[in-house]
Amino acid sequence: MTSPAPFTEATTAYWQEILPADRAPSAQPPWRHGYPARLPDGRVLVLPIRAMAAEPTHAVASLILNQASLDVADALAAMLARELSSSLSPDLLVGLPTLGLSLAAPVARALGHTRYLPMGYSRKFWYDEALSAPVQSITSPVPGKRIYLDPNLMPLLKGRRLVLIDDTVSTGTTMKAAWDLLESLGADVVGAGVAMKQGRRWVEALGEQRAARVVGVFDSPLLKLGDGGWVLRG
Repeated sequence: MTSPAPFTEATTAYWQEILPADRAPSAQPPWRHGYPARLPDGRVLVLPIRAMAAEPTHAVASLILNQASLDVADALAAMLARELSSSLSPDLLVGLPTLGLSLAAPVARALGHTRYLPMGYSRKFWYDEALSAPVQSITSPVPGKRIYLDPNLMPLLKGRRLVLIDDTVSTGTTMKAAWDLLESLGADVVGAGVAMKQGRRWVEALGEQRAARVVGVFDSPLLKLGDGGWVLRG
């Protein structure tokens, strides 16, 4: 099998511009370095392709929202806000750490909200361990990580329609942990919103009922090494 090294590159220049369709790379595989993700308005955001460390002949198209240009981040937030407004009508957004926090604020503003509810991985000294849950993600597989809710934010949950916000849903484990935790505290979690749905592994983690209430701006596939570049996997 050919080494994947020729088909990966630095990501510095990615996520800085949304391209009109006539300037975008071909939608047909194989792709060398970037995957052209099509947005709802027909434009394209080219995502860098990252080989997986544990299986270098497999890869994903990546979005790191806090490295994106402000224009790209604002555009994705506006698109997600429109989708959420029409489908879930949230009263309050819950930002999931870490990159979901970068998206929750502009989406909340676009929806006319004055605040959002942030969750975090860092345990402050006044936190209650009962308001936390273990998590493990594709980009941060280290065991022992937990997601926390500040006890001071508990009063915001009562009687409000909550929507979880993250930059990407991939394995679904972080989203499930937050969803389970909030519902165990009596919150009404009506759905989730993300910029990118990556593959379909997250559907199994969340279950069909919850997965049907996940709203995304665009999809990105799982990839494998093929002749001349990366091709669709599964």
